[in-house]
Amino acid sequence: VQLQASGGGLVQAGGPLRLSCAASGRTFSMNVMGWSRQAPGKQRELVAYFTSGGSTNYADSVKGRFTISRDNAGNTMYLQMNSLKSEDTAVYYCYARGPGPFGVPDPNFDYWGQGTQVTVSS
Repeated sequence: VQLQASGGGLVQAGGPLRLSCAASGRTFSMNVMGWSRQAPGKQRELVAYFTSGGSTNYADSVKGRFTISRDNAGNTMYLQMNSLKSEDTAVYYCYARGPGPFGVPDPNFDYWGQGTQVTVSS
């Protein structure tokens, strides 16, 4: 699975920004696909993701402000970010997790795209 994120940039607090992730390879077999972020000095955080079971999930810190979506073919994934805050400043990554030998999501089968920087100025 190959993932490539784009769309980051500098935005004023309160503004919107949309990230895109081009996905290729065996994306249909992934258990989880979504977006994570890592701010300076902090651990990487999963902010929004789809599961193969059909659910969509968000971190509490972005609920009501961020929306994850994808095109019908599943080849492009988006993260619409509204009402951005300075604490949203981070490098954002596309992310996918595949199944292990027993078919359950397995961190040994994690895939990451290169990050895209989002900077929110206050």
